[in-house]
Amino acid sequence: MDAVLVENLVKRYGDVVALDGVSFSVAGGEIFGLLGPNGAGKTTTIKILTGLTRPTSGRALVAGFDVVKETREVKRRIGWISSEIIVDDELTALENLEIQARLHGVSNWRERALQLLRYFGLADAANRPVGKFSTGMRKRLEVAMALLHGPEILFMDEPTVGLDVGARLGFWEVVRQINREFGVTVLLTTHYMEEAEELCRRVAVINKGKIAAVGTPDELKAKYGVDVIELEVEKPVDVSRLAPFGEVAAQDGKMLVKTRRAEEVLADVVKAVDGVKSVRVKKSSLDTVFINLTGASIEGEQTDLRKIYMRVRRARR
Repeated sequence: MDAVLVENLVKRYGDVVALDGVSFSVAGGEIFGLLGPNGAGKTTTIKILTGLTRPTSGRALVAGFDVVKETREVKRRIGWISSEIIVDDELTALENLEIQARLHGVSNWRERALQLLRYFGLADAANRPVGKFSTGMRKRLEVAMALLHGPEILFMDEPTVGLDVGARLGFWEVVRQINREFGVTVLLTTHYMEEAEELCRRVAVINKGKIAAVGTPDELKAKYGVDVIELEVEKPVDVSRLAPFGEVAAQDGKMLVKTRRAEEVLADVVKAVDGVKSVRVKKSSLDTVFINLTGASIEGEQTDLRKIYMRVRRARR
C-alpha cells in the first residue's frame, strides 16, 4: 500500500488556482521530494495532506485514510516539520517535548523523549532553555518532537530554509537516519536542487500548481536533462540568431539556450550575440530538468528566504 496517494487534487482560493489536477504517490519507507519554486503549490499540497485545509476537489489518502473524511486518523499517523522552527525558546527541550506529548495524547512520554534526545545528541541539553540552542540543535529538537508519538509518515515543508550550509548538511543526515532507522516515510518539499538530489529516491517537479514530471533524479535527468547556456547581455537579442543552437528562452535580462551539446556550440553561441557580459554553462542536472520542463530556472524565481527568516526571528525577539 502507498503511504501517500494523491489523485487529481484541485485547490482554488477564489479565482486563484493553487493546485490544478495534482497526482502522485509515495511508497512506504520512501524519501520523496516535491520540488518547485515559491508559489508552485508545494505548501498547499502539504496542508491538504496534513488535514490543515480541504481540497476543492480530488482525493488524497495518507496511511490509507482519506484526508477529508478521516482527518483524525490521518493526524494520528503523521508528523510535521515546517520551514520555520516552531519550538518555544523560553521552555527547556523536555518541556517542549512534554507539550508535544500532551497535544498527541502520548502517555509515559518521558522515557521516549529522553531516548530521542539521546539519539539526536541533545541529552546534555535536556533541561536547558531552547533559546540558548544553536539553529542546528533547535532543528534536531523539532524532529524529536515530530517523532515523539511514533508517526508512520513525516511531512517536511521546506525544512532547511534558514539553515546555514553546515546545519543543512547535518539535517540531511538526520533525515537519512530517521528514514533508515525509524522506518519513517518522508515527504519533503524543497526548492533546493541539491537537497532533492541528495535525499530523495523519487522527485515530483511541480510548477504553477501542476506536476510536470515524476521519477528518480537519474530518470528525470536522462529524460529531460539538457545543458543550458546562460548569457547575460547588454541589450535585447534577436532570438532567431540563437535558434539554430537549441531552444531559447529569456529570463531576468538573460538568454537561456537549451542544448544537448554545450561544449560543441558554446563558442558559436557567444559569437552570434553582440554585447555578451557574461556566460555560464549549466550541465545536465535537476536545475536544467526544471528549465527544460518549465522554461525558467528555479534559482531565478527564489527570494533570499534565509535572510527573510533571520529578520523574522530577530523581530520576534
